[in-house]
Amino acid sequence: MKVILDIKDNKAAFVMELLNNFSFVKAKPITKEKAKLMEEIKEAVDNLNMVKQGKMKAKPLNDLLNEL
Repeated sequence: MKVILDIKDNKAAFVMELLNNFSFVKAKPITKEKAKLMEEIKEAVDNLNMVKQGKMKAKPLNDLLNEL
C-alpha cells in the first residue's frame, strides 16, 4: 500500500526517522513540486470521473485550446 502524508516541516525528520526504523516500511520524501503535480493529477482524474457520471459538464475542446 502506498500512502502520502502531509507533515509539518519541523516534524518531518522525526517522522522519517520513525518510519525508517520499521523494516516493513520504505519511506522517501518527494519534492513540493512533485506533491503539487500529484494533487493536480488527482483533481483532474476526479473531474473526469464526475464528467463521466454526469455530475459535471466538460468544456468544449475549442474553449480549452483558446485559453492557450
